[in-house]
Amino acid sequence: MNKSPSRAPLAALPLAIAAGFASSSFPALAAGPAALHPVVVTATRIEQPLADVVADVSIVDRETIERSGASTLADVLSQLPGISLTRNGGPGSATSVHLRGGDNRFTALYVDGVRVDSQSTGGASWNAIPLAQIERIEVLRGPAAAVYGSDALAGVVQVFTRRGEGAAAPFVNLGLGSLGTRKLDAGIGGAGAGFDWSVAVGRETSDGFNSQPAGNPDRDGYRSTSASASLGWQVSPAHRIEASALASRMHSQYDAFASTGDDRTRSAVRTLGLNWLAKWSDTWSTRIGMSQGSDRYEDLPWAYVTDTVVTGYLWHNAWKLGAGRLTADLERREDRLDNASTTPAITRRAQNALALGYGLRAGAHTLQLNARHDADSEFGGHTTAGAGYAYAFAPNWRATASTGTAFRAPTLFQRFSPYGTSSLRPEKGRSMELGARYAANGNAFGATVYRNRVTDLISWVPGTGPCLNGASTSWFPGCYGNTARADIAGVTLSGETRVGSVRLTASLDWMDPENAATGKVLQRRARRQATLGAATRVANWEVGVQTQLVGARFDDAANTVRLPGYGVLNLHASTRLHRDWTLLARVDNAGDKAYQTAWGYATAGRTLYLGLNWAAR
Repeated sequence: MNKSPSRAPLAALPLAIAAGFASSSFPALAAGPAALHPVVVTATRIEQPLADVVADVSIVDRETIERSGASTLADVLSQLPGISLTRNGGPGSATSVHLRGGDNRFTALYVDGVRVDSQSTGGASWNAIPLAQIERIEVLRGPAAAVYGSDALAGVVQVFTRRGEGAAAPFVNLGLGSLGTRKLDAGIGGAGAGFDWSVAVGRETSDGFNSQPAGNPDRDGYRSTSASASLGWQVSPAHRIEASALASRMHSQYDAFASTGDDRTRSAVRTLGLNWLAKWSDTWSTRIGMSQGSDRYEDLPWAYVTDTVVTGYLWHNAWKLGAGRLTADLERREDRLDNASTTPAITRRAQNALALGYGLRAGAHTLQLNARHDADSEFGGHTTAGAGYAYAFAPNWRATASTGTAFRAPTLFQRFSPYGTSSLRPEKGRSMELGARYAANGNAFGATVYRNRVTDLISWVPGTGPCLNGASTSWFPGCYGNTARADIAGVTLSGETRVGSVRLTASLDWMDPENAATGKVLQRRARRQATLGAATRVANWEVGVQTQLVGARFDDAANTVRLPGYGVLNLHASTRLHRDWTLLARVDNAGDKAYQTAWGYATAGRTLYLGLNWAAR
C-alpha cells in the first residue's frame, strides 16, 4: 500500500517536461547504438526504414532491453511513451497493458508474426511472454485494423525471438536477486551453408512477496520456463523458408481479493510459424504463412481452465510501382475457445479478409493508404481504412497526419458464456493524430497529438438475467452489452540527446481517458505519466538512472476509489569483465516506494539484481 498519498509525482512533471524538450528525443528507448539504420516491419507488414514510416512506432533492441533493468515484457513497454500497465501483484500475476489509454484487449500482440490472444479475457497474457527469449520489440501506436483486422483499436506490439547469424555463437546468462529471484537462460545460434538457426531456453523463479496484504499473508512467488527455436533456409536467391516456435509456462501464486487461501495460476503460451518467402521478379514478391498461437490459463484450486487457439493463414503480395509500393493480402483467422463455462464448451469462429495497401515516398512527401474488409462468420462484413501523410518541411524535420478506423469482435466468452448475449456487436474505433519529429546527429524529438473515439464499447450490465441461454447467476447477475463509449485524447512528447558524456532520454504523456457515457475517467488510467533517464560511463562502467512518474488513477469505473500517484527510481550499472563476460547490476525501486497499480495489491519494494552474461565473440 502507499505510505502516503503524496503529490510529489505531479509536482515533478514540469521537470520531466523541461527534460523532454531539452533532450530533443524521439522516441524514448527507441533504436540504440546497435541499430543505426533500423528497419520496421510491423507498420505495414513489409520492411521499411524507420525514417520512412508515417505511423508512430518505437523499436527496442536486445541491448536496450538489458539496459532497461526490466524483468518482464510489460515492464519494458511501460517505459515507452504512451504506454502504462496495471498488475495484480508481482511479475507473475495478471497484467494489463494500456496503449494510449486503450483497454488491454485493444492492443494486438504478435510473436514472430503469430497472433496471441485470449478469447476468454480478451487480450494477451503479457505475464507469460518470456523476456529472455526476445531479441527485438516493435510497437505501433494507433489503430491498425486496416492492416491486421480485429483487435488493433489502440495499436500493435510485435516481439521477435532470437535469430542466428554468422559463426555458431553460444551464450549463457545467470542472475540472482532479492526476493529469492534466480534466472538462467542459455542458447546458441549461427548461420552457414544457406541455413540460419537458433535455439534458446530460460528458467526463472522467485519467492515473491505478499501481494495482497489484506488477504492470505504468504509470499506469492512464481516459476517460469521458456524455450524458443528458429530455422531459416535460403533455398535459392529468390526463395526462403522460415520456421519459428516459442513455448512458455508460468506457474504463479496470487491472492484473490480478500482471499485467505493459496490461489495459484498456470499460464502457457505457445506459438508456431511457418513462412515461404519468394521473389518472383524485381517488382513482385510474396509471402505465404501459416501460424498458430495458443493461450492457456488455469486457476487453482478453483479448477477453472480456459484455452484459446488462434490459427492464421496469410498470402501477402507486394509490388514495386516506381516510387510506390502496392500490397495485397488474403488472410484467414480461426478462433477456438475451450471453456466449460460456455455453451457449447468448445466454441469457434472464423474471419476471412482482403487487405490492400499503397505506400509512396516522393521527395519530401510520404503517403500511406490502407483498406481492409473482414467477413466474420458471426457478424458478417466489416470494413476498416487508414490514411497517413508525412511532409519533410525542413532539414531533419517531418510533420505527420493520419486517421483510421478499427474494430474488435466480441470474445467467444462474451458471446457464449452464461453472461453472453447474441446481440453483441463489434466494438468500433475512429482515431486521428498529428505529429512532428526531428532527428539529427544523435538528437531526436517527437510530439504527437491524438484522439481515439470508441463506440459500442462492451461493458458489464448489472441485472438478474437471463442472458444468452436463459441462464442467470446468483454470483454475478448481469450480462455483457454494447452500452459504453470512450473518448481518449492525449499529447505525447519524447526526447533523446547527449550532453557531454551523458545520454538523456525523456517522455511525457498528457491524456484525458474519458468514459463518454458517464463522463468519468476510465478505470486505472492516469492522466499524467512521465519517464526520465540518464546514462554515462564512469571508468569501465556504464551507469544509469531512470525515474518513472505516474499520476493518480481511479480503480473503479464510478471513480470512487482513488489510487494515488507515485514515482519510482531505478538504477543500473554494467561493465565488461572480459571480451566474452559482462556483469550487470541494478536496483529497482531504489526509494522503496510503496504504491499500487490495482487497489489492494502491493508492488515490490526495493530490490537488487546481479547478472553475469557470457557470450562467445
